[in-house]
Amino acid sequence: MTDSHRIDTFRAVWNAEAERTVQVLAALPAGQYDFRPDPKGRSIGEMAWHLSEIDACLTYGIAEGRFRFEDEPPNLKRPRELALLAPGYQRIHEEALLRLADLVDADLDRKTQFFDGRTLTLRDVLWNELLHHLIHHRAQLVLLARMAGGTPPGLYGPNREAMQEIMARMKG
Repeated sequence: MTDSHRIDTFRAVWNAEAERTVQVLAALPAGQYDFRPDPKGRSIGEMAWHLSEIDACLTYGIAEGRFRFEDEPPNLKRPRELALLAPGYQRIHEEALLRLADLVDADLDRKTQFFDGRTLTLRDVLWNELLHHLIHHRAQLVLLARMAGGTPPGLYGPNREAMQEIMARMKG
């Protein structure tokens, strides 16, 4: 059985990515909640909270056995301060974990109709619509933070500043 067939593997990867998400949220540049380089795009605060919405809405849909835009998970009101985004995401992620606590490997093959009408397995919902969606938008948030003058953490290796320090030490 491959790892994508195991719910425990998904949970471990999801939790590791949640920790990285908290690092990004905690490093958002102060005073830049409303920074929005594209007038039609999300602000830093909105994009940051969208990461919580992904965890909440998709796990709520799995738990309820349906995906409807009009369904809203509890406790999902967006904080309006940067300092509240990381702890808010942690809370939402813990609630999302609880919603999926009873899932077992066999559930991953269960089919469901997704928001857009596609029929997906729960495996596809978890890995693609939840986890990869989260990573995609977190990368956008990192870029927004950088554009707003912030210094996002290195998530899978050193960030630019840390790499410059490493290179300077190697030369010295």
